[in-house]
Amino acid sequence: METNHFFAHPSAIIDEGCEIGEGTKIWHFSHIMPNCKLGKNCNLGQNVVISPEVVLGENVKVQNNVSIYTGVTCEDDVFLGPSMVFTNVTNPRSAVNRRGEYAKTRVGKGASIGANATIVCGHDIGKFAFIGAGAVVTKTVPDYALVVGNPSRQIAWMSEFGHKLEFNKEGLALCKESGQKYKLENNQVSRIS
Repeated sequence: METNHFFAHPSAIIDEGCEIGEGTKIWHFSHIMPNCKLGKNCNLGQNVVISPEVVLGENVKVQNNVSIYTGVTCEDDVFLGPSMVFTNVTNPRSAVNRRGEYAKTRVGKGASIGANATIVCGHDIGKFAFIGAGAVVTKTVPDYALVVGNPSRQIAWMSEFGHKLEFNKEGLALCKESGQKYKLENNQVSRIS
């Protein structure tokens, strides 16, 4: 399906009531469910499911085999790696309907989530955070944090450019690749130029 503002492969299913931004591409066997919002210039790979009321900002990249469940919001420039997983119920039981209990998860601007990572619902991912491949996130991740493992633990800080930051004694770091400067204060990172 090609409209005047977005592209969807003929095998994709797009339900009524979706908002899809200009320049967005939806590839093979994906399903976009009712009342979700996809921003401009998103790219959804093969076999992606977007559940009702999910919100994706602009320029969100969703790799193959990702399901984004109700309760998830991804801000602009988020990267979701192949086969990564979101959950939306903390104590699922097949025989118990918990649709009214979906926990919310917000993925901050510019965050990257690696292949096969799992994000347990109710735990936000900070802006420009980096979740390593296969990590299992069981708590909130701060802005610019690099987390790995199961359960995930923070091992470093990342630049907006996607490189590890090395802070000096004064709590300052320079991303050599981008020229951006960062400050670490009270275990929080902010970009200062």
